[in-house]
Amino acid sequence: MENRSYYEQVDRDNVVKLRELIATLPSYVATFFRGIEPTTSSRTRIAYAYDLHVFFQFLKKENPYFRGRDIAAITLEELDQITPWDLEEYMEYLKYYTNVDEDGVVIADKVNKDRGIARKMSSLKTFYNYFYRKQSINNNPAALVSLPKNHEKPIIRLDIDEVAQLLDMVEAGDGLTKRQAAYYQKTRQRDLTLLTLLLGTGIRVSECVGLDIRDIDFKNDGLRIHRKGGKEVIIYFGDEVRDALKDYLEERKHMIPETGHEQALFLSMQNKRLSVRSVENLVKKYTQIATPLKHITPHKLRSTYGTALYRETGDIYLVADVLGHSDVNTTKKHYAAIEDDRRRRARKAVRLREEESLERDD
Repeated sequence: MENRSYYEQVDRDNVVKLRELIATLPSYVATFFRGIEPTTSSRTRIAYAYDLHVFFQFLKKENPYFRGRDIAAITLEELDQITPWDLEEYMEYLKYYTNVDEDGVVIADKVNKDRGIARKMSSLKTFYNYFYRKQSINNNPAALVSLPKNHEKPIIRLDIDEVAQLLDMVEAGDGLTKRQAAYYQKTRQRDLTLLTLLLGTGIRVSECVGLDIRDIDFKNDGLRIHRKGGKEVIIYFGDEVRDALKDYLEERKHMIPETGHEQALFLSMQNKRLSVRSVENLVKKYTQIATPLKHITPHKLRSTYGTALYRETGDIYLVADVLGHSDVNTTKKHYAAIEDDRRRRARKAVRLREEESLERDD
């Protein structure tokens, strides 16, 4: 393995995967991806490629004009003839469809609710908008189709006592199955440090697994992370996170990483950099024991931190900055309930007259 950073390797793997996906689509699709590259991440482009593949499969399987056609042979001029009614049929198709391989063998059944349909249609809108702006097509049917209403899901987060309960549980190992307990002593400090870090900084799971040992600065209690889009920033941590990191690094000194994983902060049982999926499973394992009625993911631990920070500071712009939200409205949407609670409490914050002045003399 070449001496690449974690993020360089991820980008390289994504580029290779994107090329594989594009190769199954018409040639002009590559022009689209080159056009949006400066303003999108490699992960976003891969998501678009998967969504466009579903759209072209729909045309080949369901649309009378394109049925049975070789996807690669579908021209841009022909896409210009697609109508809003065709796209409404596509939205209906997205509710339930099957993925098939080149031989027509069913790979998997897919079910989408409104949120999934809206996301796939958003990819298609971006695709059509690009060629319409470039004047490569005369019509933009995607702009004429209404997306399903986005029903906001309730934001699930841990309460203060649940955070303490979770960390106590990880520290003690209570409630684990016999199989889980067999591995627990080997991963206890790593797991405790990882959860403390997520809960104490609000970093994304991808930012967490990408951490190298050299990214930690104990002199300033800072952590260098790579945000979405590749931006490098420093975030700061408190005493609990610092103590947990120091305890883990003492243990980490005695581990022998696999080649190419020497700098990785968090290692798996195989002494390789921990993956996003592994962290998701780790969080699920412990939270199912500590808070069985809540479905907790790493992203919900991030929401938990954001909630605690907002309650302490009341500064929505600070929360947006620390969490790495490019638009403060995204932050406001997530913490609207707390904002409303603060407004309710504000009604008693200002007194117009002292109570004594309201008393009448006898």
